Order: sequence, then structure tokens, then C-alpha cells
Amino acid sequence: MSFDRDDIQFHVVVNDEDQYSIWPDFKPTPEGWRWVGVSGDKAACLAHIETVWTDMRPRSLREAMDRDARA
Repeated sequence: MSFDRDDIQFHVVVNDEDQYSIWPDFKPTPEGWRWVGVSGDKAACLAHIETVWTDMRPRSLREAMDRDARA
């Protein structure tokens, strides 16, 4: 199935490392990911991710770098 069709709805999902993705609404959300409450077509979901995911580093790396900076 092509995910570029206009009739497919997606959910914006995030994992424990604060990494974002989109997931088709007809599939169960994969383990380790959770829905953030935003759904829509592919373009709308990707636009939302672009506005909220401003630091691409995984959470664990950000936290480690913050600890190192304080030390």
C-alpha cells in the first residue's frame, strides 16, 4: 500500500527518546511509541512535527550533554 494516497490518515507518534514519526491510523501504534493527539493527512502531520521537533538529538544524548556541560 502506498502511503502517499490522499485518503490515508496518520497519527503523530513519539517515543521515549522524544523522536517523532507518523503512523497510519489503520495500524496499531507500535510498542515503544505513543500518540501525541495529532492526526490528519500526511502533510499536516509532517508540518506538526516540523514545528515541535526542534532538537533532533535523542533525549538521552541531550541529557548526557547537559550533564557534561554542568560538570
